[in-house]
Amino acid sequence: MAFLKILVFLCLFATVHLRVPKRINNELEAYIEEKKAEINPRYKLHYHVTPPVGWMNDPNGFSFFNGEYHVFYQFYPYDSQWGPMHWGHASSPDLVNWEQLPTALVPDEEMCFSGSAIVKDDQLVLMYTGRVNTEVDPFFYESQYLAFSDDGINFEKYEGNPVLPVALDGSPDFRDPKVWKHGDYWYVVIGSKTPDNRGRVLLYRSPDLISWEFLNVLGESTGNMGYMWECPDFFEINGRHILLMSPQGMEPVGDRYKNLHQTGYIIGTFDYETFEFVPEVDFQEIDFGHDFYATQTTENDGKRILIAWFGMWETPFPEAVDGWAGAMTIFRELVLHNDRLLMKPVDAMTSLREETVWDGKFEEGEKISFDKTLELIVTSDLNQKINIQITGSNGGDQILLQWDPDVRKVVVDRDGDIRQVEWSPIDSKSWRIFLDASSMELFCGEGEVVFSSRIFPNGEWLVTNLSPQSVDVVAYKLRRSVPE
Repeated sequence: MAFLKILVFLCLFATVHLRVPKRINNELEAYIEEKKAEINPRYKLHYHVTPPVGWMNDPNGFSFFNGEYHVFYQFYPYDSQWGPMHWGHASSPDLVNWEQLPTALVPDEEMCFSGSAIVKDDQLVLMYTGRVNTEVDPFFYESQYLAFSDDGINFEKYEGNPVLPVALDGSPDFRDPKVWKHGDYWYVVIGSKTPDNRGRVLLYRSPDLISWEFLNVLGESTGNMGYMWECPDFFEINGRHILLMSPQGMEPVGDRYKNLHQTGYIIGTFDYETFEFVPEVDFQEIDFGHDFYATQTTENDGKRILIAWFGMWETPFPEAVDGWAGAMTIFRELVLHNDRLLMKPVDAMTSLREETVWDGKFEEGEKISFDKTLELIVTSDLNQKINIQITGSNGGDQILLQWDPDVRKVVVDRDGDIRQVEWSPIDSKSWRIFLDASSMELFCGEGEVVFSSRIFPNGEWLVTNLSPQSVDVVAYKLRRSVPE
């Protein structure tokens, strides 16, 4: 009955509530500009995309259009906590230097939940989930909407929205469309759940982005992979297909799945004739840190690039008292090696190196003070333990980066909250560590193991070698590449 009520409502809605095209909301942009002056900058990141004010979560619409990369994000400008979702917007020529652009989408009857972007007929097209609250059970529904732009800045919502009103089984959880082109058709994967609360990903196709045909359930939990699969992505690397998604509600198993919600991938094969995805390698986490969720990828120049929300639901955001909350990770290139995805920082990250501030031995027990932005390359003897302590020059949060040769595990200990995973180096045995004003990203070797964790120091950085060995360190101060 609830499904029928939703269907009738949507039919009436599509008939009498055509979308009114909207340009930049000057009143909103003036508000953002005024509120920026009130932001406390102590934790504001210098080379990560963050909201100018207010709240940020999932990256959206990651794409390449008119010679620039575009990334959008879930955005609530009026408070530093989650609220009615807008789409914030930033652009970059190189994935490193970012310009803040006007808010791309503002809510009307619908909140503008997550989605993706594609280029069609010289337009940048956004496909996003519109969420509308109702007064009948299940008290909300989610549908798929379109918005179009000729210049990549001003967006007009499609007058015939929604183009995909309901999931095939009527599930109200029907969100986060990721679109791509293959042959003569556009395809989209959308996150959903079964009636008995098992996560799934649905596959559709369309000749024009307007009329959509359901094809198949691309993937589905058998009961041990959570109650909802959010933010699905589907792409090919080296002839193999990757289903990347964020399952909610997976139970911890040993060292794995320690976060409240997970992000990972399944490797398999896909047939565009039968629309069947056949898994070949079981689900694997893609990042092992405390704060990593809701990934999105795009491809350009033959490289598959990934970004994620540098946060986690239902955890504290200490920066919220400063007038903003949430960030994006640095951008990473994905490489498929045998049955694993490797992640490494995009090559352009080296352009941020402003000066070399250390190059040599870091002796046992030695302490070094650094500015708020730092890249560290640590090389050591992996037959001995490593223990690098990172904290604020005036205290605050502390994180320990450790290597235990007895069990061959990398350990990230954030004030007693531990994440750890086995590491088998392919070639390089070095660690590459990125520190920003309130973040740490650790890339081991060729990117076999990556940890992304927020950390909130008082003052600048203080790094101490607590290892029973000296280690070789090269340290670079990194310049600012996002707006203040």
